[in-house]
Amino acid sequence: MVFIHDTEMSLRAAAALVNTLPETDSDGVDRLRSQTELDAYLAAFSYTGSVRRDAAELVAVRANRPRLWDLWRVNRDDAVPLVNAMLRDGQALPQLVIHGEFDWHIHATDPDAPLAMRMLVESAMAFVDVIRSDQWERVRVCSADDCASVYVDFSKNGSKRYCDTGNCGNRMNVNAYRQRKARQSA
Repeated sequence: MVFIHDTEMSLRAAAALVNTLPETDSDGVDRLRSQTELDAYLAAFSYTGSVRRDAAELVAVRANRPRLWDLWRVNRDDAVPLVNAMLRDGQALPQLVIHGEFDWHIHATDPDAPLAMRMLVESAMAFVDVIRSDQWERVRVCSADDCASVYVDFSKNGSKRYCDTGNCGNRMNVNAYRQRKARQSA
């Protein structure tokens, strides 16, 4: 395990949220336009605390996406002020909590804080762990030539090159195979 469970889950949730942006989607589609799409995201990535399910909440969650995407577009040291700003804006006050099937872990906002704020702060706290453990090289953009989706490499040896949003790895491997075959027959 590269990161503890809550850090990994927050990093996966942050990447999935960023990958709803049209700029990271291979078809250029915004994948977080409606409450139904937010509900599907929240079914995959649960957050404790209140969820209002109204238009203002959807707008606020959508506004988190560019801030999080910025983390994939900078180096580790340049990520620090971005993460600190997220923690400051979320009025983070880290505290240990235990609930559900999860053992002791850190929450840094009040459970009654707006969902978008809780999401932003949880993501920022996860990136604190990435920075402190000097694992920034695992924060990546897909290596497929036609994909800009983001991911965090949780593999043991840190060798993952492609995202999980499509079948980029298979597609690129097939392309490389075809190119090798074409060179051999030429």
